[in-house]
Amino acid sequence: MNGAMEVNFDGLLGPTHHFGGLSAGNLASLSHRHQSSSPRRAALEGLAKMKLVAELGVPQAFFPPQRRPHFGFLREHGFSGDARHVIAAVARERPDLLSVAYSASAMWAANAATVSPSADTLDGRIHLTPANLISMPHRKLEVEQTTKLLREIFADERFFVVHDPLAGRIEYSDEGAANHTRFCRRYEQRGVELFVYGRSGAEKTDPETRFPARQAKQASEQIAKQHGLSPEVTVFAQQSRRAIDAGVFHNDVIAVGNASVLLVHEHAFVDQAAVLSRLQHPFGGDLTTLVICDQELPLAEAVRTYFFNSQLLTTTGGSMTLICPAECERSRAAQQVIERLLREENPISQCEFVDVRQSMHNGGGPACLRLRVVMTRDEFAALPRSIIWTPQLHQRLQVWIEKHYRDELSIADLADPDLVNEVERAFDDLGQILGNERLLP
Repeated sequence: MNGAMEVNFDGLLGPTHHFGGLSAGNLASLSHRHQSSSPRRAALEGLAKMKLVAELGVPQAFFPPQRRPHFGFLREHGFSGDARHVIAAVARERPDLLSVAYSASAMWAANAATVSPSADTLDGRIHLTPANLISMPHRKLEVEQTTKLLREIFADERFFVVHDPLAGRIEYSDEGAANHTRFCRRYEQRGVELFVYGRSGAEKTDPETRFPARQAKQASEQIAKQHGLSPEVTVFAQQSRRAIDAGVFHNDVIAVGNASVLLVHEHAFVDQAAVLSRLQHPFGGDLTTLVICDQELPLAEAVRTYFFNSQLLTTTGGSMTLICPAECERSRAAQQVIERLLREENPISQCEFVDVRQSMHNGGGPACLRLRVVMTRDEFAALPRSIIWTPQLHQRLQVWIEKHYRDELSIADLADPDLVNEVERAFDDLGQILGNERLLP
């Protein structure tokens, strides 16, 4: 494996981005429920973040948004007829279903799949398992289209294996890469893969707990097995209940890692000292672990600012850049943590702030918007060129967004049958940009 690199695949925010408040345990999502959103601003914010990452020297690609509304979901609930009739009937009889059917949550690509690079797998190919996302009805709708998209993008069987999603049972509840981190000395070398889970199998949630745990241990174990990972470099860790009840619905809200660096809150895991020790063992003690204590950054402030949902990237020259949400810039506690990290001896040499406020208000920060895939140059060359970021593609997508996305979208607007036609026209034009209709399943 020669010249490996990390490629970031960002979900492009869709034209029906709205604040549905559909995600239990996600405090940002719940707190902005049914406020008016700006799909245009949301998509442009995400596009600007992609541009920043690409200009830092990290290969950047994107996943197209999924078609919405999801008419199959609405028909499963007994609604029939043409598009306008269905929307009118649902708005009249079951308006609660409109938000689910119109959800643009596929933009959070960290939940698209779990990925193991070819350096780690038994057959020397990249393995991807699409997440089944069964814990949330609006997320579950994404799975079929996501699987088709991944099989179109990662189609070359010499290099890639795209598995079926795990069985849609509660004991195999899987939320994707948001609960998975890979560590390595160099991207092309075999790494250590950390799988984080919230509960074991189908165990019932204690009624005294505030929020449900989403990721199941059996799901993480099954993914590691089918990816052909070696047990000695595979670590399983359980989220702390304290973190989950504070709003840490995924591990990427409380920890972020890259290469040989782990940035983590002290209350991330059950028996955290043992987890960190197991991660260190394959590294011979060389893993740089940066533990942020609760006194320095309280758990509630970590969740509010999404500090740990920053992207940690190896950029030009081999140093690391932390890409933080702009909310961290306005938090004294988060700012002090960042200043300390930059001042002390560790691989993180700079910090950039990005405004992804629309995504943040809906419950996802910078890291939620991307799926990381470590690839060799040959593997990267096997991808469709039309999804790889270039300045020219950026310009075309920007013009497309400004033409087709509404500046404001309210919950009441979902009942507007004209929205269906607007979205269809947008996807027709996006298909022209991509030059491949199969990338728009």
